[in-house]
Amino acid sequence: MSRNLTQDAATAARQARYGNLPERIRFEDMTEEVQAAPGGGADAPYDPARGWTYYSCLALDLGL
Repeated sequence: MSRNLTQDAATAARQARYGNLPERIRFEDMTEEVQAAPGGGADAPYDPARGWTYYSCLALDLGL
């Protein structure tokens, strides 16, 4: 009997402290579809000024 009272007291204390979980967010509400800008795909011409965005180099990242 005391175990049930202890559990009920612990449950009540936890409920008072943390309350309820927030409502679930649907996946459809978390995503957004946006039309891509034309000319930015794989067939886009090479731009040397923005070439640094196409690769990652650890030596450059470390400033070596």
